[in-house]
Amino acid sequence: MPKILKIIINPDPILRKKSADISLKQLNSKALKNLMADMSQTMLKKDGVGLAAPQIGKNIRLISVNTKDGPISIINPKITKKSLLKEWGEEGCLSVPDTHGEVKRHKKINCEFVDSDKNKKTIEAEGLMARIIQHEIDHLDGVLFIDKAKKIKKINNN
Repeated sequence: MPKILKIIINPDPILRKKSADISLKQLNSKALKNLMADMSQTMLKKDGVGLAAPQIGKNIRLISVNTKDGPISIINPKITKKSLLKEWGEEGCLSVPDTHGEVKRHKKINCEFVDSDKNKKTIEAEGLMARIIQHEIDHLDGVLFIDKAKKIKKINNN
């Protein structure tokens, strides 16, 4: 049964560390399988569209993304192609609560990764999905959306 994990909140230093690649040995571990299930469950429960391992206190290159077909785990993601065209869009983050800002991101990207069954894959993403993947990969590099955002505003959720 997947469990809900605690979200790390800025300014925790874990959010600013560069994450390590996941090794082949780790790929085969039950602990990683459980972590992927826990991250997907946590992301959905917290109304997130993406979640990176540093946000739950693990500096490894693992992200969960909610797709139209449900959550997927993306291991060791690498953006291999970016469109020249960029667009502004509003972003928020579970690790930077009650804050939104406008961030400029590539409209389309290709991302190579390993899936939960240890298969090498490439995802071609555009629009919101491209934005989510770029946002989550930033987390793996110790970058928060507020580092890139303009028009940052506090949202009062009372």
